[in-house]
Amino acid sequence: MPIKQQLIALYTLVRREIMRMLRISSQVFLPPVITTTLYFLIFGSLIGPRIGTIDAVPYIAFIAPGLIMMSVITNAYGNVSSSLFSMRFQKSIDELLVSPMNNGLLLLGYITGGIVRGFIVAILVYLVALFFVPLQFNHIPMTLLVIILVSAVFSLAGFTNAMLAKTFDDIMLIPTFVLTPLTYLGGVFYTVDMLPPFWQHVSSLNPILYMVNLFRYAMIGHTNVNITFALSFIMTVFVALCALNLIMLNKGIGLRE
Repeated sequence: MPIKQQLIALYTLVRREIMRMLRISSQVFLPPVITTTLYFLIFGSLIGPRIGTIDAVPYIAFIAPGLIMMSVITNAYGNVSSSLFSMRFQKSIDELLVSPMNNGLLLLGYITGGIVRGFIVAILVYLVALFFVPLQFNHIPMTLLVIILVSAVFSLAGFTNAMLAKTFDDIMLIPTFVLTPLTYLGGVFYTVDMLPPFWQHVSSLNPILYMVNLFRYAMIGHTNVNITFALSFIMTVFVALCALNLIMLNKGIGLRE
């Protein structure tokens, strides 16, 4: 298949993902806005003044980057997992499988859809945060890079889940029993230094801890982890998930059953 036709196929897939997202925009974009508003009201406005500051950072400003990242993670993951599994369930995935579209571009198309949704949600949640606390970006290029990488990582994770899932319940298992606990234990509402030494070591195994802290550094200049290590760790996870999904695509795992 010529390169031009491959790019047209990629554009078509990305356009389909974006149009699907926009058709159900109220279901996609309204929940994170409402949820984040409640977090800011409860943890920021009510509990925050009692806590005061964390490492000289006002508590409401401390949690803002974490809340944005939490929304990016869940939405990037949910976009790809629900979209791909729906295609599998409806058997419309067969149209993609019989086409000469390259598997790498197929994966890229879904990742792009997840990144777009992650960016839109990040902007919406940021706008909500501005009603509660003035936020200035410490490092804009780093902020954009982290959103792209994190959205891509969890888009890939959603892709894997969608290929292996047998029912819609399987799609919900990971967000409910894996992503949510890891996110809440990823330093969104506290610093890892507050934990006992044993739990600090346990938390160091949580990939979301590095994502939240890296994004917090990019936004407000505060972090509890090594920036270089955190960025390298996220990129390593990204490459590993890319390789895993490409292997599964090439072998047809979950797609040709």
